[in-house]
Amino acid sequence: MQKLENCPAPAKLNLFLHVTGRRADGYHLLQTAFQLIDHCDYLDFAVREDGQIVRTNDIEGVPADSDLIVRAARLLQQQTACPLGADLTLHKHLPMGGGLGGGSSDAATALMALNHLWKTGLSRAELMKTGLQLGADVPFFLFGENAFAEGVGEELQPLDTPACWFVVLEPGVQVPTPAIFSAKGLTRNTKPVRIADFSSTKELDWKNDLQTVACALFPQVGEAIQWLSGYGDAKMTGSGACVFCAFADEASADSVLKQVPDRWVSWKAKALSRHPMALKLR
Repeated sequence: MQKLENCPAPAKLNLFLHVTGRRADGYHLLQTAFQLIDHCDYLDFAVREDGQIVRTNDIEGVPADSDLIVRAARLLQQQTACPLGADLTLHKHLPMGGGLGGGSSDAATALMALNHLWKTGLSRAELMKTGLQLGADVPFFLFGENAFAEGVGEELQPLDTPACWFVVLEPGVQVPTPAIFSAKGLTRNTKPVRIADFSSTKELDWKNDLQTVACALFPQVGEAIQWLSGYGDAKMTGSGACVFCAFADEASADSVLKQVPDRWVSWKAKALSRHPMALKLR
């Protein structure tokens, strides 16, 4: 039986996130910088000859049929007319509703792994097109490197980001993305920027437009940002709830971790320049 085990699905951080408009279909137009980090979910895959897609373990609050990894496998199967199936096991470490892209990253890793195991032969661009049907963040994880993103998050350009470490706090709440994007107080007209602006200057206000709304609806997020801001430029990632701050080296991150109050789950992560599945599939 063909297998791939311990396949990483890394988290992402949004180094900034601006809402620049809204399309006629209701989707918001965004600009953001996606940063991969080495804090991951892990997945195991085993090929089945009977065509069945089976998640082998229970994930609290996520029925198998609605799990993005199951949906990703079925979508790839359908689009490539693949007769094979797979057993899928998800080892969940990333918090749900944290703005770290965990579900999207899991789906992307499933598409990469099964494209390899099933020998369906889709290119990276074809996998990204498939992934967009599952969610706006999925193409980024298939892109394979840090990116400046526009559109609904699917228009991607490679982005060089500094080598650093991050301290991440989990405020203890799950923030539902629809609640943030539907809020009346959300800023939807931030002036668009260029990738060159982000790469060359810190003079502009690189903020997360979703943060103010999230803090109003979930005060725990604001409390975590306020505390972490004592050590640097802390902000929320995605639509929340996790907050982060960058540090130049691991020792600095460790020093801050020792100070984090017990009421929060906290951890450190290293900035990645490439998706770790690239090494797995060589």
